[in-house]
Amino acid sequence: MREKKNHLYVDSNERSILLHSLVELKNQLIQQGRYTDCVDELIFKVIHAPIKKLRVGMAGGSDVR
Repeated sequence: MREKKNHLYVDSNERSILLHSLVELKNQLIQQGRYTDCVDELIFKVIHAPIKKLRVGMAGGSDVR
């Protein structure tokens, strides 16, 4: 059975916050002497994730790109 894939769409500001949070979590794990492999994988995925432009519909009927 295949694993279900989830897609997360974030803007550049949210991406930056996400990366800073993951690096902070990694630093905490290093201080505790714990493994950071999972966090390293997430950081790698966030950094190398493709950028996709989406259309967002507004309530007023105009579209923003």
